This record gives sequence, C-alpha cells and structure tokens, in this order.
Amino acid sequence: MSTIRVTDEVKERLRDLKRDDESFNDLLDRLSRSEKDVEEMAGFLSEFDDGSLADDMRETHEELNESLDRRSDE
Repeated sequence: MSTIRVTDEVKERLRDLKRDDESFNDLLDRLSRSEKDVEEMAGFLSEFDDGSLADDMRETHEELNESLDRRSDE
C-alpha cells in the first residue's frame, strides 16, 4: 500500500467524481483504466479511418463553435 499526496482542491474534485460505493483506490483504478481504454479504442478506429476523420472532426467542431457564437449573440 502506498500514500499519494494531493491538495485539498484535488481531493474535493476526486470526491465529486467518486461513486457512493467506491473507495478512492477504486476511483483511481477506474479513471486510470478509462484513459487506457480510450487509447485502445482510438487505435481501433484507425482501422476504419480513410484519412478524413480528423478533418471531419475539425469541421464539426468549427460548426458547433459558430452555432454557439450565433446563440450567444441573440
């Protein structure tokens, strides 16, 4: 067993993320696995990407930003 030191601010953010039935150890285990799972899924997507995925994502991001800008101007 190890001790990890975090600031009170970080501990509060972790507490907000922690599920009722989780220990902090369980939370950190879940979060660390989630990031690895996302990295593995990203590799999986590359099998289906014809090279346009990044461009499509950028275009969608720009469209969403423009939509938000229009709504905030109203």
